[in-house]
Amino acid sequence: MSTPTRPVPVFRKVLDPATADAEVRGWQAAAHALPVPELLGRVQLSGKHLVAYEDVFASGRCTMLLGDLIATAERAPSAVPRVTTLIDAVCDSLLDAVAASGRRAPLAACVPGLYLDRIQPGGRIDTWYLSGRLTLPAPRTDDPLPLSALTGHTFVVNGTPLRLDLPTAVREAREALHPGHHWLTALTQGDPTEPNIADPLCWLDFEYAGRNALAGDIAVLLWYLLGMGGWLVPTYQPDVYARTLPLHLSPVATPHLQHAEHDERHRRLEIRYAWPVGLGRQAAITRLLQRIRADLAPAAGLNPDRFLAQIRHFLTLRILGVIPPTRLTGPDLLLLLAKLAEAQHPETVSTVFTHTDPLPATGPDDWTDDDHAPA
Repeated sequence: MSTPTRPVPVFRKVLDPATADAEVRGWQAAAHALPVPELLGRVQLSGKHLVAYEDVFASGRCTMLLGDLIATAERAPSAVPRVTTLIDAVCDSLLDAVAASGRRAPLAACVPGLYLDRIQPGGRIDTWYLSGRLTLPAPRTDDPLPLSALTGHTFVVNGTPLRLDLPTAVREAREALHPGHHWLTALTQGDPTEPNIADPLCWLDFEYAGRNALAGDIAVLLWYLLGMGGWLVPTYQPDVYARTLPLHLSPVATPHLQHAEHDERHRRLEIRYAWPVGLGRQAAITRLLQRIRADLAPAAGLNPDRFLAQIRHFLTLRILGVIPPTRLTGPDLLLLLAKLAEAQHPETVSTVFTHTDPLPATGPDDWTDDDHAPA
């Protein structure tokens, strides 16, 4: 008598038809070279489409998402090597994608959602930042200070004089990311973020999967590790982590503004900030930077010593194009603008853009039962 086949655990996504189309196309593209869950099927339900995948956690294939693994390592240093191993696996997977499908192609041939749609005239970045309506609280007085009035100011960030010019940053990004400009591209998952990467490596979420510029993938992952995962998402989009990360632990530290001063007469804005991170996040950032310089940048057609300069326009879109600035506190908006200004001057700031202040682990004794509750 044959042994009954055990049913495959299922993870279901309910999507509108267009998004379901993009999801399935993306999975089909990524599945050629990347580790992905099995696609079990797609059915239509009352105007929505249900896309069913293998549940890689219920099946035991994977144990944790990158975001939870980083947070775990910040509380239990023994998990730090797992973070490094997973970042290596991500980089190796991108290299595999280049080997299998890499070619130079115009940005117009790539998935448009993360870049072309956001940088187009009248798109979200123009609406959010260049409408002339955005203000931030003036240092000391808290009076509304129009962001447009700061264009051309000297922006002194942690002692380094930079130039604050949002319109120019957006214009240069639009020119550099013109649909006709060619980049080294490959079939990738396209949105390498902490909720989309499972350990052992399995890529999840395929809305942006397909042919993507590898420089853009590097920018997405780098900025997510630096600014999104350990700061902006848990602070301003906590529902994303609550919905996607089973542990969704709070960051052990977040960037913070230490000092701000505005001198209108001399057109000068000066700030100081600190960028503390836990050991898990530091391990992820450090290993990614090592791999970028060792093999990922060359595979993307980038100079390992100048990769920040070459991905800065992709970084501009990631920094400006995800969290609406009207939701940010004044200090956090200044922090975001500081990172934007640093990205526009990569030769001046050198490694400052990626510099962090590592904290010691808080230790496993700081965990509570609530930390282990599923989402």
